[in-house]
Amino acid sequence: MANPTVIVQPVAFQPPDNQRIVQWSSGICDCCEDMGCFGFWCPYCLMCNTTKKYGECMCLPLVELCFGGLIPPVTYSMRSSMRERYHIQGSMCDDCCVSTCCGICAWCQIARELKYRLIASLRNPEHFSKLGRYKQAFPPNSLF
Repeated sequence: MANPTVIVQPVAFQPPDNQRIVQWSSGICDCCEDMGCFGFWCPYCLMCNTTKKYGECMCLPLVELCFGGLIPPVTYSMRSSMRERYHIQGSMCDDCCVSTCCGICAWCQIARELKYRLIASLRNPEHFSKLGRYKQAFPPNSLF
């Protein structure tokens, strides 16, 4: 039996207009920005607070205490999930490298991104209500 003939060649995926790829609102090395001192002096407080604001279990980052020295699984998964949810440019490899080499910087960046998204959603609620899923990431009483 003959193999079917390919009629249409595959093309690169183009996200819809409302799902365009964006950059992080701050860089990974913006440690002098907001959240830098909090992350330096109380890293697990920052991790637990950020995880709670993201809508996950507040104690989830404490799992990383069991994995000392290996790739931090919670940092890696939070960063990847954040990228996917908000259509931020990057790759799994980037997330792995940043999580392993600069874990605290990654958490500071995630916290700044959540804060930026919350403030942007308060300034422009129509845009974020169209996308629906942004509402679930921010409980009403968690501005900071």
